[in-house]
Amino acid sequence: MSDKRKALADQIRALVSEYFAQAQPKAAGAPRLPLHVPSYGPDEVNEAIASLLTTQITMGEKVRRFETLWAEYLGVRHAVMVNSGSSANLVAAAVLVNPAFPDRLRPGDEVIVPAVAWSTTYYPLVNVGLVPVLVDVDLDTFTLDPAAVERAIGPRTRAMMPVHLLGNPCDMRALGDLARRHRLHVIEDTCEAHGARFEGCPVGTFGVMGTFSFYFSHHISTIEGGVVVTNDDLVADLSRMLRAHGWTRDVRKKPDVPNPGIDERFLFVNLGYNFRATEVQGAFGIHQVPKLEGFIRQRRENVEDLNAALRKYSEWLMECPGRDGGGSRSVWFGYPITVRPGAPFSRDDLTRFFESRGIETRPIMAGNFQEQPAIKLFEHRIAGPLPNSALIMRQSFFIGNHHALGESERRYVKECVDEFMSRWA
Repeated sequence: MSDKRKALADQIRALVSEYFAQAQPKAAGAPRLPLHVPSYGPDEVNEAIASLLTTQITMGEKVRRFETLWAEYLGVRHAVMVNSGSSANLVAAAVLVNPAFPDRLRPGDEVIVPAVAWSTTYYPLVNVGLVPVLVDVDLDTFTLDPAAVERAIGPRTRAMMPVHLLGNPCDMRALGDLARRHRLHVIEDTCEAHGARFEGCPVGTFGVMGTFSFYFSHHISTIEGGVVVTNDDLVADLSRMLRAHGWTRDVRKKPDVPNPGIDERFLFVNLGYNFRATEVQGAFGIHQVPKLEGFIRQRRENVEDLNAALRKYSEWLMECPGRDGGGSRSVWFGYPITVRPGAPFSRDDLTRFFESRGIETRPIMAGNFQEQPAIKLFEHRIAGPLPNSALIMRQSFFIGNHHALGESERRYVKECVDEFMSRWA
């Protein structure tokens, strides 16, 4: 790099840092407590700009650095970055049905999933010919109810996909026991549970694969982005091929296949997609990972404080305590509130009041997916009644919980709740 270009690059870095040092003016009408706020700053932006200035922008060294950091954080052998959490789920599902995967799943095989999740838990399974089996969740964590899972297992059941919803770890001991007894593969959808643990182990590391999303609103962000993690070398290489056209370029162990006369730099041995991440995403990620534990501490502090304050309204509001203790911890993607069916007000009454006071609200992911119109478009099975999922669909919502929510914001939420509840005091 010439002296002139280096001087200009230094000037750009300084200007970006100065820009972020200035107070961000709040837009007119912006919520006082938004669902999420950016988790990045000048380090991420300058790292991304550096990639753009060098024109090294496709998947490369910074993506590999982020993969290494994420694998080290979780204590797993492999992390394979893709362009989104949705793509991570699709890659994981595609691995299960791939001819190279031992004990592969076949079209029509069933995968147990929670009835409360986001659409991209279900759609990737459907995309590869598998059949989602919706089962109920518990009300303490909004995650898979192991007893309901056991009742749902049938002759076509080959896998389960626990979702660590809202950053709450599933009961992986009970689910793992069921998986071993019934020879089920386990994929963990950990897209909104970065850093959550079950009995001392990071979620996402219990099954054959775990998936994470680094979307803008999640605990840490690469703008868009996702990761498949695994301790299985074959699964990791399959994931690397599937994310990039079935190409062997990024695999660690080259497949032993006949390739007479083919340039080994351009050898295609499997199916695949174009789910590669960019260096801009990797640039964000390498600066976000070191911030995660601090973000988690703030989220947990927020929930502990709000839970303590709202318990006085337990006659009308149900607490979602999460899963803590014994080495387990919830990392709280959002702060959930459930209105008891017998309360003198409705869930919508409370959400409208919050919105009028500048506190953003949203449903618990997609709610009970059995009730979504899209369920009619694909083969599925409903395993028994779903009373808890139906209750969450009608009575629950969440408000923002993130690193930028502190004591003053929590005090405002508590004041608003007290104001609303005073109508029935």
